[in-house]
Amino acid sequence: MQKIPATVITGFLGAGKTTMIRNMLMNANGKKIALIINEFGDLGVDGDVLKGCGAEACTEDDIIELNNGCICCTVADDFIPTMEKLLARKVRPDHIIIETSGLALPQPLVAAFNWPGIKTAVTVDGVVTVVDSAAVAAGRFADDHDALDAQRVEDQGLDHESPIEELFEDQLTAADLIVLNKADLLDAAGLQSVRDIVSNAISRKPRMIEARNGDLPASVLLGLGVGTEDHIDLRKSHHELEHEGAPHDHDHDEFESFIVELGALDDANAFVDALKPVIDRHDILRLKGFAEVKGKPMRLVIQAVGSRIDTYFDRPWTASEKRGTRLVVIGLHDEMDDEAIMRDIKALG
Repeated sequence: MQKIPATVITGFLGAGKTTMIRNMLMNANGKKIALIINEFGDLGVDGDVLKGCGAEACTEDDIIELNNGCICCTVADDFIPTMEKLLARKVRPDHIIIETSGLALPQPLVAAFNWPGIKTAVTVDGVVTVVDSAAVAAGRFADDHDALDAQRVEDQGLDHESPIEELFEDQLTAADLIVLNKADLLDAAGLQSVRDIVSNAISRKPRMIEARNGDLPASVLLGLGVGTEDHIDLRKSHHELEHEGAPHDHDHDEFESFIVELGALDDANAFVDALKPVIDRHDILRLKGFAEVKGKPMRLVIQAVGSRIDTYFDRPWTASEKRGTRLVVIGLHDEMDDEAIMRDIKALG
């Protein structure tokens, strides 16, 4: 029996993974796709966005959400049983796509494809790492890249990399294909700078391509044919290198998320404009969710990376669902004042 190809799509918070998958599902060229989503936070925003796209290639029954924690930490408890159930279906998918949370290390997830019963039926077609080009160009993964580099030249013993930068590098290390997304937000010099930063962050040199709003043909992302599970032991993460040979768990205590609930918005544009300074003031990494707008029959999707906010109406509200506005706020644990953020956002409604 021919193995089912699986594509792992990873990338930092807000890089555009969900948008890229949505575009891919709408142009799947007849492939029946199963989608596994690892959400961070209690509100399944990414799953709902993809369920609302109406793609024939991937129905609601084909979308599975794992929201019990980071997928790389819950491989045995969540991912492997999910894969086993998927493989037990009478009609198997043509392709499996796995969207990791922005916090996930791809390495342990890819290694799980060597699990007995999975390795004989599924192969990792490739790992696609999505990069927010505009964020990288702005130095989002270190406080000051120039100062950091200068310190390292003077003292090779210094290591002031933040967990975010290490995570970014680990996701690049695992990649078979790197997508420099949001390329339209930069000029040629800015894009070249991002290419240099990404290339210098890792010793391997996977192929890099540019994308605007995650718009890439499915034929570019699917069918890489790498079999990454056979090579993942050569793409070790920072965490694996630091703890090689010792039993350990990795966690993401540096991140936290919570939900803010509001009623219907009077003016969506005014709300978004007022939200930007709140995000800046509290250094919120990511904000995403849905909003009810008075006088509008459709649900408004809100996606923010830093103070860049995208909104669009995705589908009508159904009769059975509770209306209102629910937003997931994600940030660094030591830098988030939950009560102040909640108070400031609620004051906008």
